[in-house]
Amino acid sequence: MKKLFTSAILAIIALSGVAQQDAMFTHYAFNTMSVNPAYAGNRGMMTTTLLHRSQWVGFEGAPMTQTLTLNAPIFGEHMGIGVSLRNDNIGPENAFTGNLDLAYRLKINKKNRLAFGIKGGATLYNRSITGLSAAETGDYAIENASTFDYLIDFGVGLLYTNDKFYVGASVPRLLAENLTNRNDASDALAAKEVQHYYFTAGTAFNLSKQVELKPSTFVKATIGAPVELDLTAMFVMNKKLELGAMWRTSDAIGILAGYTFKENFRVGYSFDWSYGNKTFTYNYGSHEVMLRYDLFYKGKKDIISPRYF
Repeated sequence: MKKLFTSAILAIIALSGVAQQDAMFTHYAFNTMSVNPAYAGNRGMMTTTLLHRSQWVGFEGAPMTQTLTLNAPIFGEHMGIGVSLRNDNIGPENAFTGNLDLAYRLKINKKNRLAFGIKGGATLYNRSITGLSAAETGDYAIENASTFDYLIDFGVGLLYTNDKFYVGASVPRLLAENLTNRNDASDALAAKEVQHYYFTAGTAFNLSKQVELKPSTFVKATIGAPVELDLTAMFVMNKKLELGAMWRTSDAIGILAGYTFKENFRVGYSFDWSYGNKTFTYNYGSHEVMLRYDLFYKGKKDIISPRYF
């Protein structure tokens, strides 16, 4: 019964959900390019970020996400290019997304820059429908659901940065197409993609010679779901060790930690727990592990914008 109930819930999410669809991240401040193409090349060096998130550990078929992003400046300081790959698993559905990002930066003055970005790519959906069990025979939504779909999409973003703070806004998916059930001529079982609107902001300032504070926020809005706000505060000791906490409205609280080796290799971990679920019976929290490597260009170790951004 438990397995049947779990499969039914996840099937509904995978086949006909119209609320929030994009994956969430606790390390959003270090994984910005996955949602905002204007971030490509912003750090002034080639940057590779690998992230794994296991959400709602202990709940069968819970979301699991991996992202890989690679971005670098091109043609001097004015353009950036990036590639982002994401693999999502939730219940019976797997979604693999690949995007190419391009950004153009305007140098307002010595310290202030405004970047415009565009992304384009495709998402491939693969569903293991045969692994689901219907509560009653003749469930049309399972017996006739397609196992493969694809979508082509593009998005846009803006990013303003200086040596004190950054502010960004983006819409990663603009087309909002239907995921058509190819085995259903009436198209009654089509699920619809919806636009997601993102807003990011952050700053960094010194508390002492050895300690800095990095507050940041991530706002997510979409049709069919409440606006969600992430607030994070990270303390940085000696530009190496990072410790912090986060709060996500109506969803979770958590902790983050990170360490930077030799200025260009960072390891990060976070744990967040969904307080909407009052018990650990089906909720052992969510875990993220992140690796980031910066490749300094020969003869230019200084970067265009603060490394925190």
